[in-house]
Amino acid sequence: MLETIALVLIILWILGLVSSTTMGGFIHLLLVIALIVIVLRVIQGRG
Repeated sequence: MLETIALVLIILWILGLVSSTTMGGFIHLLLVIALIVIVLRVIQGRG
């Protein structure tokens, strides 16, 4: 059951990346920004 939900979410995410919809691109951009912020906090925390 969880594998099916994860597979559907991954497929929808990939379709959002491939399609040129504004909302999909905006969500992807937010995910990238969040990852960058997390990496910067980890680097600054260890330094």
